[in-house]
Amino acid sequence: MICNHEGLIKSADGTELYYQSWRPENEVRGIVAIIHGLGGHSGVYLNIVKHLIPNNYAVYGVDLRGSGKSPGQRAYINCWNEYREDVGSFLEFIATSNVGTPLFLFGHSLGGLTVLDYVLRSKGEKPKLNGVIAFTPALGESAVSPITILVGKILSKVYPRFSMNTGIDMKLAARDEKVIAYHQQDKLRHTVGTARLSTEFSSTLAWVQAHASHIDIPFLMMLAGADKVTLPEGSRKFFEKITFADKELREYAESYHELHEDYGYQEVLSDLIDWLERHL
Repeated sequence: MICNHEGLIKSADGTELYYQSWRPENEVRGIVAIIHGLGGHSGVYLNIVKHLIPNNYAVYGVDLRGSGKSPGQRAYINCWNEYREDVGSFLEFIATSNVGTPLFLFGHSLGGLTVLDYVLRSKGEKPKLNGVIAFTPALGESAVSPITILVGKILSKVYPRFSMNTGIDMKLAARDEKVIAYHQQDKLRHTVGTARLSTEFSSTLAWVQAHASHIDIPFLMMLAGADKVTLPEGSRKFFEKITFADKELREYAESYHELHEDYGYQEVLSDLIDWLERHL
């Protein structure tokens, strides 16, 4: 599927971020704004697009700084606030262009942590969200080795831009070998992390876990039970801490990390649409 539109938006510090959007021919009933994970980009969610468009949802995706077609060293940030401002600028752009249309924020993997950090720290700020979706979020232990994490912590202050391979086996992404092959051929993907990202991730994860009970927005969490990239236990613990009544957890026991591409993704996306329909 070819995207309907692509362009650039400016983040708070002037960084120009690449985005793309897909819209149905009929009137848009709701919008899903997607934040990708580490090494990903806005173009890896076409299965989601193909399911949402016929139901008259528009989909917007952005490449965060250091990812995809956006500028910056791969996987490098000075501080996590840069990601938060990227998300805020992205949402403000969407809301300004679609006044009054229900808006949902969707975060995958590291993007799941990113959107939760944004929602928890941006209370009362525009734009209004109708709900947030954490999709196999990075809320606990991951496939990155403890040694790699330790190296990142040591170097963060003296050589923050130090870059190294995350060591995550691409075969952990999905059970479908065609999906793995597609990922391997995707030139916009990367498999690196940086020292500064390592420490910023750790501190943000701890803060978000500590503030889970402050979630006060309709919340959907979708987990892959066999996920070895972002282990689901941390996400389950986060979900249990939420006291807001409108929360829902869907878990797919045999699925791998890329829920939207792995075997059985049709059920996953059908459940996603069902939840969206109930929250328009």
